[in-house]
Order: sequence, then C-alpha cells, then structure tokens
Amino acid sequence: MVRIPYLTALTTLFSYGLLFAFAHTRDIFNKFFLFFSSTNLHVYAPICFDHEDIYIRRLYRRIQDCFGRPIASAPDAWIDVFERYSNDNNKTLLRTTKTSRCLNLGSYNYLGFAAADEYCTPRAIESLKEFSPSTCSTRVDGGTTKLHVELEERIAKFVGKPSAVVFGMGYVTNSSIIPVLIGKGGLIISDSLNHNSIVNGARGSGATIQVFQHNSPSHLEEVLREQITGGQPRTHRPWKKIMVIVEGIYSMEGELCKLPEIIAVCKKYKAYIYLDEAHSIGAIGKTGKGVCELLGVDPTDVDIMMGTFTKSFGSCGGYIAGSKELIQYLKYACPAHLYATSMSPPAVQQVISAIKIILGEDGSNRGAQKLNRIRENSNFFRSELQKMGFDVLGDNDSPIMPIMLYNPAKMPAFSRECLRQNVAVAMVAFPATPLLLGRARICISAAHTKEDLLKGLEVIGRVGKLIGARYLLAEPSKQHDGGASDPLGHH
Repeated sequence: MVRIPYLTALTTLFSYGLLFAFAHTRDIFNKFFLFFSSTNLHVYAPICFDHEDIYIRRLYRRIQDCFGRPIASAPDAWIDVFERYSNDNNKTLLRTTKTSRCLNLGSYNYLGFAAADEYCTPRAIESLKEFSPSTCSTRVDGGTTKLHVELEERIAKFVGKPSAVVFGMGYVTNSSIIPVLIGKGGLIISDSLNHNSIVNGARGSGATIQVFQHNSPSHLEEVLREQITGGQPRTHRPWKKIMVIVEGIYSMEGELCKLPEIIAVCKKYKAYIYLDEAHSIGAIGKTGKGVCELLGVDPTDVDIMMGTFTKSFGSCGGYIAGSKELIQYLKYACPAHLYATSMSPPAVQQVISAIKIILGEDGSNRGAQKLNRIRENSNFFRSELQKMGFDVLGDNDSPIMPIMLYNPAKMPAFSRECLRQNVAVAMVAFPATPLLLGRARICISAAHTKEDLLKGLEVIGRVGKLIGARYLLAEPSKQHDGGASDPLGHH
C-alpha cells in the first residue's frame, strides 16, 4: 500500500478541503439563483446528486483537458496528439486540426505490436479481405471462424491450459464470466486493488464478497479462516464455493502478484484461484507467458486464467483458459459468448500473428528481442526515476510505473507541462484511484529506443523539479536536473 509522507498528506488534504468548500459554496449560490429563474428545474429530482457529482462538475472539468486526449496516429512509441482549446473554462473542449508529435508514455503497447508490423499487418489485412471487419453474429450462430478456433487453441497452449475461449472485449471477460462461475451461496475473496471489471463481475454474481489487503497472503489466510469458520450469513452453512481473485500485474500500481504464496494459501483452504493477467500476459516472463513463468508457478495450480489481447498483442478482446470441462460449461452459459458479437477476424489474426512472433514461429528471433527490450527498458526507466527522487510504485520487470503526484494542483501541471514539451503521459485520479493518491502512470514499450527513454527522463525530471513532485531524496552522483547526459551508459 502507498504510504504518503505526513507533510504531503496534510497539504493534499488541505487542497482538496479548500476545493470542496468552494465547490459547495458555488452550488449553494447556484441553487439560489436558479430557484428564481424562469427555467429552473427545482421540481425535478436530481439525476446526479452526491459528492462524486460535485467532484466531476467542480474539480474534474477544470482539468479534463489532461484526460481523453484524441490522437491522430497509431499508438506507437511516438504519437500525434490533437491540440484542443476551450472557451468556457474547460466545460467543453474543441479540437483543432493541429497536432503535436509526442513521445508516447501512456499506451499499453508493451511489445510494440500496436503499430504497423512487417509480419502481423499483412496477415491482418488479408484476413480483413477474406472475413470482413465483423462476423455480424454471435459465436453460437455464425460468428465462429476458423481463426477463432485457431486462436483458442493457440492461447490455451501458450498459457499452459487444456482449453480456452475468447471474447470480443477484455472488460466484459471479467464482468460476464465471474457471475457464471459463482453465485448465491458462494464466497468471493478479492484483492482490495482489483480492477473495476472484477469488482462489477463480483457484484453481479450475487455471491458474498470479502476483500483482503492488497497483495497480502497472510491477511488472505485470516479472511479465509474466518469465513470458513463462520460459514454463510444467517444460516452459517458451509460455503458452496470459495474463489480468490487476484491480478498478475496491478494496473494502477505496477506491482507483481505474490502468486506462489497466494496459491499455497488457496490450496491449504481448498479455494479456487482466478488470475487476471491482462497486463502480465505477453509482457513478462522469459518467453512472455506471464506471471506464472516469471515466478516459477505451474499453470495447473491456477484454476481460471484470464487475460486480454489489448496490451501486449496490439489487438482487442480477452480470453479465459482452464480445464476442458470449465471452458465447455462457459460456452454454454456465458452471456458474452451466447449474445455478444464475436471478436473481429482481423483482430483475431493480429493476436495469432503476435503469438507466432513471441514464440519464434515466424522464423525470426524478434519475439525474444522484444521481450528482452521491454524488460531492460522498464527496469532502466524505473531505476532512473527513483534516482531522481520520484515516488515510483511497482516492481522490477513491470512495464507499469506510477509516479505519485498526490496534490490535485500538481496533476494538471505535470500533464500540461509534459505535453508542452512533447511527452504524452496518462494521468490517473479519482475514482480510478483513492482521492489522495493521484498519479501519472508511465507505460514503457519495447518500441521505445534509448533516445526515447532519455527524452522522457529529461522532460519528466525537469517537470517534476518544476512542480515539486520529486518527494524523495535523489542520488547525489546521479541526480538529474532534466538534462541527463547518458544514464544508459552504466546500464
């Protein structure tokens, strides 16, 4: 968990307190004047009326230019970002025809497959000609092509499971699968920092939900022991099923799951384990097979393996891998398989081609080179940020590295100044994170060159010093004032 320095926490709380005080004051005056207006709607119940609504209207809108920036190119190492302006204090943003060429430090393009590729792109184009952009049907009707069947076979073999099923959207994979796997009378024990898709899937299942402290096997064991002893609410009967849900790499923290320890706890208490590898599959491990390969875990010890194709594979969609009986059951029962349009054939072909490259089946060693580069780039960039004094979350080998900014004024300042210096970064704030834990989330790609990384470090270092976001002590001998000479020289 993130530990905020006391002074930083105090100033951040004061800033938010001041902002909310002015927001409520403005709302009071606004209601007063609207009451006497001829166009007032005071007879209607408000559609949105809570603290989050005030946050969106009075805080988020002022800095919404830092989010949802439209781009005019493929999400490669460098992107073209449209310039926007506002005439009404950011209530509405107007897009111009001008673009800025920016270093892309915000996309999930971990292996560099998001842009045109010499092997993937021609094959995706051919599949587009043969199968069209969409099957215009569900999987159980006319939406299953030979490409879908091949991808399911390949992804099952890739992750080390007997069978797999693919879906057209990664978010839906979690939110629609979990309610099919467990229901009333079951118990879901979820990591406190699991993705929103897992949270919504758990809530929609009807099962009882318990949360354990982030990445804490010891607390997981406490929760399991307590829940097994107490049983179901009111009746105290034994739970019909217990499922523990974790992620391979946590998308907002960049931390690796303590999978071996969690599996040991689950085995001890006979609980199923559901592993979300959206950000880890393809990006980590010697051959890109995810957190199981990196941490030396046997895939047979994980009951349900979930992942997406939107990150390392440069496509869209998601998958569930498990036993043949489990996958057959999901194909009969999951709404996302029965009622949703199947994955686009060119997107399927993109994933198949990317897997072939990763495994070296394209006749080259490009896959191994990409995996080595993403690991080296990530570890180097993280270490240099830490040496500059930034409060960086995450573990080594993880391509996600959040830079903690905390203060609400520092988030737009960091984002806008980086953009002005042609570096595009992704900002993450409430409700995606707790209110006090705003951050800039850096995502590193194998497509980034040494020069790209140096450019990013130079700008981030300079901007961080300008806005006072370098909260920790920098290394005296390696301190960057924004002008790193060649920090890669000692790597």
